[in-house]
Amino acid sequence: MILVIEGIVGCFILLISCVIGIAQGPVNLVSLYEKEVQERVVELGLITKEKIRKNATLFVIFGMIPFFAFILYAVYGINGARGFAQGFRQLCILLLIEGLFDRLFVDWYWVGKTKAWIIEGTQDLMPYIYGKTLIGKWVSTLVGYPLLAALLSWIMSLILK
Repeated sequence: MILVIEGIVGCFILLISCVIGIAQGPVNLVSLYEKEVQERVVELGLITKEKIRKNATLFVIFGMIPFFAFILYAVYGINGARGFAQGFRQLCILLLIEGLFDRLFVDWYWVGKTKAWIIEGTQDLMPYIYGKTLIGKWVSTLVGYPLLAALLSWIMSLILK
């Protein structure tokens, strides 16, 4: 049960990062969109390539780093996992909870079914997540996240000997 609660907290970190990121308009997180959309918003003068890079860096610093810090703290600090197997199992569960939330709520529903992420002048490029990117996101969630959990567990098992 604790892992489910920690998974929800991880999802909340992602959600808050996105809400803050698009608070002054979705163009501020255009780094998460397809290249074609990024190029279009630059052409339209809505943002610069420099600002896209800066916003992407800020998203990593204030969204992704806190997320990974939290799940590592949850697994090894709160839950007291030791060794590779315990850490791997818990990290894998937390990463998969967040990954499914990202794919289903953020990508499919919030980006795909609401107007919150629509950038004026790019509607002809919708859906914003399609084809190879969509498949890549699902593969990274279902295959990449367990691999990442294995890597993090291995590193932590060496640190916490």
